[in-house]
Amino acid sequence: MTAPSPEPGSAEALRAAVLRAWAESPTRFTEDANAEEDLRRGGYRDRLFVELAQNAADAAAQAGTPGTLRVSFVDGELRVANTGAPIDDAGIAALASLRASAKRPGADSVGRFGVGFAAVLAVTDAPRVVSGDRGVAFSARRTQDAVAELAGVREQLAARAGDVPVLRLLWEPEPDETPVPQGFDTEIRLPVRSDVDVPALLAEIEAGVRDVLLALPWLRTVEIGGAGWSRVPDGDAVEITGPDGAVERWLTRAVSGEFTPEALATLGVEGSAGRCWNCVWALPVDAGGALLPLADEVLHAPTPTDERLSLPARLIATVPVDPSRRRIAAGAAVTEVLAGAATAYPALAAALPPAQRPSMVPGGGFPLSEVDASMRGLVLGALAREPWLPSARAPRDGDLTGSEASVLGLASGELADLLAEVVPGLVAAPLCGPETLRRLGPPGASGLGGAAVVEAVTGIDRPPSWWRELYTALGALVDAREVAVDELAALPVPLRDGRTLPGPRGALLAGELSGLAEVLAEAEVVGLRLVHPDSAHPLLERLGARQADTGDLLDTPALAEAVERSVSDALSGMDVRPLVDALLRMVSQAGGREWLGALALPARDGGWRPARELVLPGSALLDVLDPGALGEDGPLDVLDEAGARGLPVEALTAVGVLDGFAVVTDEEPTEPGHDLPEEREWWQARATPPARVLAVRDLDLVADDAWPSALRLLAASPSTRRALTEPGGHTGWWISRYALLDGDAPRDLRLATANDLAGLYDAVPAREVGEDVLRAAGVRTALAVEDAEDAADLLDRLADPDRPIPPGLAIRVHAALALAEVEPVDVPGSVRALDGSVIPADRAVVLDEPWLTAVWPADRLVAGGPPERLAELLDLPLAGEETEAEPDGGGEAVRWAELGAVALVADLLGFGVPDGRVIVHEVLTVRAHGLAYEVPWWVAGEPHAEDSPAGLGRALAWTAGRWAERHLVVALLEEPEPMTLLG
Repeated sequence: MTAPSPEPGSAEALRAAVLRAWAESPTRFTEDANAEEDLRRGGYRDRLFVELAQNAADAAAQAGTPGTLRVSFVDGELRVANTGAPIDDAGIAALASLRASAKRPGADSVGRFGVGFAAVLAVTDAPRVVSGDRGVAFSARRTQDAVAELAGVREQLAARAGDVPVLRLLWEPEPDETPVPQGFDTEIRLPVRSDVDVPALLAEIEAGVRDVLLALPWLRTVEIGGAGWSRVPDGDAVEITGPDGAVERWLTRAVSGEFTPEALATLGVEGSAGRCWNCVWALPVDAGGALLPLADEVLHAPTPTDERLSLPARLIATVPVDPSRRRIAAGAAVTEVLAGAATAYPALAAALPPAQRPSMVPGGGFPLSEVDASMRGLVLGALAREPWLPSARAPRDGDLTGSEASVLGLASGELADLLAEVVPGLVAAPLCGPETLRRLGPPGASGLGGAAVVEAVTGIDRPPSWWRELYTALGALVDAREVAVDELAALPVPLRDGRTLPGPRGALLAGELSGLAEVLAEAEVVGLRLVHPDSAHPLLERLGARQADTGDLLDTPALAEAVERSVSDALSGMDVRPLVDALLRMVSQAGGREWLGALALPARDGGWRPARELVLPGSALLDVLDPGALGEDGPLDVLDEAGARGLPVEALTAVGVLDGFAVVTDEEPTEPGHDLPEEREWWQARATPPARVLAVRDLDLVADDAWPSALRLLAASPSTRRALTEPGGHTGWWISRYALLDGDAPRDLRLATANDLAGLYDAVPAREVGEDVLRAAGVRTALAVEDAEDAADLLDRLADPDRPIPPGLAIRVHAALALAEVEPVDVPGSVRALDGSVIPADRAVVLDEPWLTAVWPADRLVAGGPPERLAELLDLPLAGEETEAEPDGGGEAVRWAELGAVALVADLLGFGVPDGRVIVHEVLTVRAHGLAYEVPWWVAGEPHAEDSPAGLGRALAWTAGRWAERHLVVALLEEPEPMTLLG
């Protein structure tokens, strides 16, 4: 008898169909087992609570009533009960299928693929579902038994070690299956395997409750072991309350839309049935509305995926995902959903308190995923386009978009308030400072630093008191080192006369003027930059303004300009006396300035001259100046005595009137342009440019016969004395060459006490001028060759037959010349010989070897210093080059060590006995110049010496390198005793 067929759609019928398919194709069994194993070990391995909560939310949505989910552990089973539409036949069939969901796509449906139930396999091998008046069971054991009866499948079952696809075979529940708990419509019952840590599992579920309630709006309540969590919408916010009464508040902004036909075409048959998408941004805030941080955030679709996000808000979106629900299904649909989500982001940011809105800008660093990279770009674009930043002009102006916003990059709310009506698009305080600017830069906000603030306020019209408030705000930033002083260099400053100065430098703060402002007013000096008293502020001093005391007023460019044109003004008929009186009063208090030398003063001839070109009547300077240097056509004139009457001499000299020689000072000279006589020649004569110029002016105006007096005058003043004694200075250089002392330049004379120069230089005439002054003026005190000019002068003096130069001095001069590092010079046609005579250069030779003195007369030899250097300098041959001489034959070769007296001398003088030998002659004769000469010693390869202390002594001194001690060596050879050395 044939067994009756099972009822279509029943668990038995569905099970039979699957077993039949496996029997017909064992490969199908393996495919189902592998597919379920992939789900169990892969995408759904840790999604038990999320997937069951998602099913509960879908059931609640289907029923149209927010649902409740309860999790409990009863009799070794994890039980998850929910309210909502009970499971129907299609749902039961879907549980036992692969990739076949009974849910139809819709805006409120979360499930899509019919595989989420596989998450239960993480804790059980025998899940059961009880819903309404029906139920269904799954069992690994019962499936193994059924498969074992299939002949074609047994081998594969054995190969899989009994591992079967648990959720492919439906089984009827046991007859004693208890009904669904009262108040619930469906309960999932999961007998927990022994390897599951139940407390840890429940703790993990509790940890995910808040996220689930936020992501699934159709779930209103979750209960776990008697503890409850609830979700309560509150306008644009959601509040989630825990069992301890703690409330977690989330700001939300939702956006929805329809897929374009192009996007729908990428979703597949079932996916394209749902034409709409929706997104919700959620942001955790505290009770006061302040933003709370999010960590390790992922995209929720609507349950968590593995797509990591770095945004400060949670995104819950109906974005297409892959079957594991862990990754998005990339394509046009995803792009549309994410782009749509980004449009709601600025509104979420705008819901925060202004101070926290910059925190909504995505941070930098590497994106955490491709979705993160995409969302960052989309969100930044939305923040750039949509309004969300508070305007400093609110409430008159609404919020600003990122791209139109200007952010004060300085931490000063006071400054931001002052600039509200000045800078268009300025973001309101407290959104200012460098950190705020850094955060708001990516969505397009421009920054406003110190220099930009100055630029913004340049040209605006505000009362002086407003400017003082601005200075106060900026001054605090300077103190905090947020603004550099240089950035404020062009800060406008309102002046007393109604003008606005473009920058504080040069401005004058009133302070205590001591009546000088009125005095200057009488002098009609225009352009004085006095700050308006209502805007005066200490910051202006730090930026270059000055308190207007006498010295500061004196230093104003306006006064300098008035002085510079004073002579031309006076010559054109303008009355400059008030200016002169005012400046002399100021100088009496604050001292002079170099530019005051241009001040117009009356001259003796009735005209007007700059102060620097006038000499005080009765000044000692008048006694030394050439009369031709004074007068209307001269470079100097005398101050009008009547015009100067009553004026303080100190004030007159402070403005440049001469009461003695004037000194020019330049600490950083760059070129010879100081109006000094022969300055360019002095500059060129130096090996390097001068480090400073400290020199006396007008030296070329001194009368030729007045130089002794002029030198005394120079020495009497500390300032001119310093210039005179300046090492390498112009004053000493010029006087030494161009001043005249009884017709001679100082450098051509010697001090009377410099006797070692007698004959070479004439003594300076006896005058009442101190030696130190004469020395500074260039009068010679010692032999010196400082430059080529000195070298040429000395050669000329040596060649002058009228000069009785002692031979020793001539040798010392030649030595100094040979050792000097100077440029080549032209040599005269005559030279000074060893005998003191002056001979033609073509008869002279330079002594280069000492034994040659025996064959050359003194009146042909020139000597002193290194011979080769001297010969090169004088362009003379060396005597050795001009001598062809050889000792006569004979003589006895004796080693130095064999001469007992030599050893005694070496010991007494502390040198070693030379190696080698000496050729000793009774009489040593040398033939040279065609003549025979008896000589005491000679060197021709080896030393030759006559058998005498004079000959052997010189040969020994030369060989031992002790030539300077030759006379002592000769004496010791005669008497080789210590008494000879010491006596």
